[in-house]
Amino acid sequence: MAIDSFGSVGPGSQPAEADGGELQYMEMPKGMLTFARPILPEREDVAGLQAALAVLSAVADSLAAFSPGRPNAVHDLAGLDNASLALVDQVLGEGEVSVICGGDVQAQESVLAGVWRVRRTGPEGRLASDTIEVGAFPSAVMAQAFAGSREALAAPAVYPAGVFNAPPLIAEINEHIRRTGPGVEPHAINLSLLPHTEEDLVFLDRLLGQGSVAILSRGYGNCRVTTTATRDVWWVRFYNSTEALILNTIEVTALPQVASAAPEDIADSHGRLLEILEVYR
Repeated sequence: MAIDSFGSVGPGSQPAEADGGELQYMEMPKGMLTFARPILPEREDVAGLQAALAVLSAVADSLAAFSPGRPNAVHDLAGLDNASLALVDQVLGEGEVSVICGGDVQAQESVLAGVWRVRRTGPEGRLASDTIEVGAFPSAVMAQAFAGSREALAAPAVYPAGVFNAPPLIAEINEHIRRTGPGVEPHAINLSLLPHTEEDLVFLDRLLGQGSVAILSRGYGNCRVTTTATRDVWWVRFYNSTEALILNTIEVTALPQVASAAPEDIADSHGRLLEILEVYR
């Protein structure tokens, strides 16, 4: 990850600790595609696919009705046949944000901001549900993001050797955890600008714990966002094209803005989807 006055940090960039400790990074989603307009079939090729068009029309209605804070609209794709699903796939495409939640939920933003394909798998990786959610971020992921997480960080009586600047950050994080809620601005701790040791980073990583959600966003460069095991605390890391960390932050918030579809983008998605559907009317 980034190169600053303290040198490189990130996986494999530092020598191993004497006690064998090292930063553990969650495996991120792979194979992301950047934005591209969907390649759509001709009007005569969608004859008999009215069920797919009905779902897409309902998605357009949900986009029109979107309002921040309102529950996401969920559209079940279970009743569609393979041909109809193929049309939905073509229209939605793959956008800039990909999400893994635990071992059973995957979400992919479509080329239409705020329109998410959410799949849940069951035993042996079999598809258990396939839905479209319309909203700033998938509610299926948020429902699990901090399940079982701790409410605050407990400062140890004695800190490991080499830990110098982590202690005040514990108090800062705990203070802002108490303040999180609707309408509260995210609180970001920019570790790339703060003096710290590698031992500070290892200690914070262990203390915060690892959560179940990993997000990859290409819309803001190469940004990787992961939950911790501490409520409303996220790692937000930006990388350059050579996979060097250029910005390393801890955010205390319900959801980092980098992972969320903006209301104006969702409004734009409504207009774009209507244009697509108009071709088939």
